[in-house]
This record gives sequence, C-alpha cells and structure tokens, in this order.
Amino acid sequence: MLIVVFSLSSENFFRFDNLIGIMLSTAVIGVLALGSTFVIITGGIDLSVGTVMTFCSVMVGVIVTFWQLPIPLGILGGVLTGAACGFISGWLVTKMSIPPFIATLGMMMVTKGLSLVVSGTKPIYFNETPGFSKISMATLFGIPSAVFIFFGLAVLASIVLSKTIIGRYNFALGSNEEATRLSGVNVTFWKIIIYIITGIFAGIAGIMMASRLNSAQPSLGTGYELEAIAAVVIGGTSLSGGRGSILGTVIGALIMSVLTNGLRILSVPQEWQTVIVGGVVILAVYADILRRRK
Repeated sequence: MLIVVFSLSSENFFRFDNLIGIMLSTAVIGVLALGSTFVIITGGIDLSVGTVMTFCSVMVGVIVTFWQLPIPLGILGGVLTGAACGFISGWLVTKMSIPPFIATLGMMMVTKGLSLVVSGTKPIYFNETPGFSKISMATLFGIPSAVFIFFGLAVLASIVLSKTIIGRYNFALGSNEEATRLSGVNVTFWKIIIYIITGIFAGIAGIMMASRLNSAQPSLGTGYELEAIAAVVIGGTSLSGGRGSILGTVIGALIMSVLTNGLRILSVPQEWQTVIVGGVVILAVYADILRRRK
C-alpha cells in the first residue's frame, strides 16, 4: 500500500534508481534486524547492535588499513569482533543475571567508546584497498551486492530459525523459559549462542556499512539499533517473545525504508519523518498487544 501511495504522490518514487536506493538502504538495517529477531524471539532485547556494528567496522579498518592484512582476514576479524561482543552480552544476561536492557545498554556505551578510542576519533578510509568497496557496491544487473548479501542472509537465518535445534530452542525460550529449563535444556548455553548470532549479524552489517561508505566512521551507529528493533516489531515479532519470523522482519525492514524514502521524496521535514516513523512503531506494538489478547 505504501508503494502505491508514494507512486501516486510522486513520479520519482517508482524510478529504477530510487528503488535500488531503497533496497540499498534496507540492506544494512535489514541485516541488523535479522540478528535482532533471534534475541527478541527469546523475549530479550539487544540495544548494542548499532554500536557493535560500528566497532566491527572500525576493527576491519584497523586490520586492513593499519595492519595491512588481506581483506578476508579483515572480514573474519569484523565477524569475530561481533561474535565476541554478543558472547559478552549473553554472558552478562545469563551468568550475572543482568536484565537484557541494562546489559546491552552497557555494551552499547562500551563499544561506542571503544570505536572512538581504537580509531583515534577519526574515520578510517579504505582508499588503499579499492577492492573492499566491492563487497557492498559491486553490481549485478544494476543491483548492488549488498542487496544480494541481505537476502542471502535472510534465507540462511530463516533456515536456522525454522529447521535447526537453535531455532526450536529460540522459540521455546521465548514461550516459557522455565519450562524449557525443567525439560533439561541448557538455557544458559543456548541464550549465549543466540546473543552470539546477533553479534555476528552486527559484525556483517558493520562490514557492509564500511564497504558502502569506503570508510569506518566511529561516530556512526547510535540509533541504528532502534531502527532494527522497529523493523523486527513491524514485521510481527512479539516483544514478549515466543513468536516471530525472518520473512516478517524482511518485510518490516522494507516498510521502514519505503516509508522513509517516500517521506523524503515528498519533502516532508526530517523532524516530521521521525514523528511518523515513531507513530508507526507504536501502532505495530499495539497491534501485537491486541493479537496476544485474542
């Protein structure tokens, strides 16, 4: 419906280059949202994915630019950095019994500070490694590779969530954690695994963002976690846990991008764009509450 409304409102909306722009802007937030889906289904939350994404991109910059190691090692370093951050968040939640909101809020602040410390508060550019930008910006039929990465990861995440033991325990933890514990499942172990998965997705998003900008920007990241969570909620995943899907998250991420892009084309002021997107998130959460009541 949004596509129809914006197409009728502006002839520029349905142009090929604008649609590609929408898909490209969806890719990074979408990958963050895929990871957030796992942890939200457990009934938890991860507020650190945005700054973890930034920290991972900075670490890739350090490995590739400062240490002058091959790009594949930089990519591996970025993913492992995300996994390590996810492990720490999961450990804080499970072993130290810190509420997910507080634990990941602390991780958000830590990784935001580390990004600035490691980079020296300055952007890290990949000008001497021109191949790095091709990770996100190489094109096939005019479509950037970041879009293919996003949809490929969405397929992988969907398989993991619906066809593997991780997915089954993911839903079980969100539906009734105590019953899952009493049935003999190692809740602590599987929760940490789920947070690690979320961190890995944040690491991949960081690599994609750095490749798209051809630089690691240490000041970016704050606010991305809210957009990712909004995409997950709009896609139908319950904040109470126990219900959600990767397809819904993909649709939610696309809705967010289409809405933002359409409002921008219609020259709606930035402050009102934020108000409208916030209103959509509130409606999505209220719709989830109504579904649970029924």
